[in-house]
Amino acid sequence: MMAEPMLVNRTRFTSSLANELVEPLNDLAKKTRVPKSRLLDEAVEDLLKKHAKKDG
Repeated sequence: MMAEPMLVNRTRFTSSLANELVEPLNDLAKKTRVPKSRLLDEAVEDLLKKHAKKDG
């Protein structure tokens, strides 16, 4: 059994993505050479900012 790599600045979680978003996300990661995890960080940050404006 292989040990899971230790994550210091990240938390592993499981989710799912709409089928039509998978390939565009893969393409963007490849084109920009930015890891998908960082692209998802950016998307979640934008989403939280958007909703904070509505609540503020």
